Amino acid sequence: MSEKLNLPIRPRRNRKSPAVRGLVREVQLNPSDLIYPLFIHEGAENEPIESMPGCHRWTLSGLVGEVGEAYAAGVRAVVLFPKIEENLKSSEGSECYNADGLVPRAIKALKKAYPDLAVITDVALDPYNSDGHDGIVRADENGELKILNDETVTVLCRQAVCHADAGADIISPSDMMDGRVGAIRDALDAAGHEEVSILSYTAKYASAYYGPFRGALDSAPKAGDKKTYQMDPANRREALREADLDIAEGADMVMVKPAGPYLDIIKQLADAVDVPVAAYQVSGEYLMIKSAAKDGWIDEEKVAMESLIGIKRAGADMILTYFAKDVAKQLASA
Repeated sequence: MSEKLNLPIRPRRNRKSPAVRGLVREVQLNPSDLIYPLFIHEGAENEPIESMPGCHRWTLSGLVGEVGEAYAAGVRAVVLFPKIEENLKSSEGSECYNADGLVPRAIKALKKAYPDLAVITDVALDPYNSDGHDGIVRADENGELKILNDETVTVLCRQAVCHADAGADIISPSDMMDGRVGAIRDALDAAGHEEVSILSYTAKYASAYYGPFRGALDSAPKAGDKKTYQMDPANRREALREADLDIAEGADMVMVKPAGPYLDIIKQLADAVDVPVAAYQVSGEYLMIKSAAKDGWIDEEKVAMESLIGIKRAGADMILTYFAKDVAKQLASA
């Protein structure tokens, strides 16, 4: 038998039981940390999304029911993404500010059913734009496509006010146009919506992880890509610059998207800014976990939970995740 080591310091003492591990745990994930992204459409039935197993395009009644389940588990915030009918799309994306459109009706339905729910709306043109871009597209004299920044911002302001008029609590511009946070803040205030918050997609990278989401909304660009407005995945300092600008323009919260591959950016922003930091666990991250679990290689519940703890440990105050409802139920039963 080997002799006892003379070790006055034994870190394992703090891991010896569930009760002790709970006492010294540094990061606590709570249902109230989670934001549930939900897809909506005008169809008569809820539709399973092929590219995102477990997710649906919800009718308004289906949406209210799904949010009810998440709310009962402790989730207190949702963000809405609409699949817009092709006949309503245009190069200007004008359907985005239709007061009788899909998103305003969904906001009203949710606020009526759950007055204390925080309803967040995505502000960008890609679901409404016949070109599939987050902004208005024009060809220059050489025939090359250009995303018109300032013209797009004008439309985004109308979209933001439309959502606020319907009862949205938080406006979340995801378009990555320059100056849009300040313009939206001015537009909201001028319309009497001083209390409506802005959660800005501050460091939204031109990521390959968005593919399943674009399948869910049929919102992929018809031509070109989004690299002239979304951030280069190789850049870190640029995220701080974007955060400084957004906060100076009136952003109440900032976001990093995607989350898992950009934990360093989450950490960097959390250390540098004095507003809450959100992180979006995007569709590609979700699908990788789902796919590996389906083939039996990983435990979906455990890996989903671990991935979210990692995102929070990096510094995120809130996490957008398609696992929100299921993880909230896990936490409630733990």
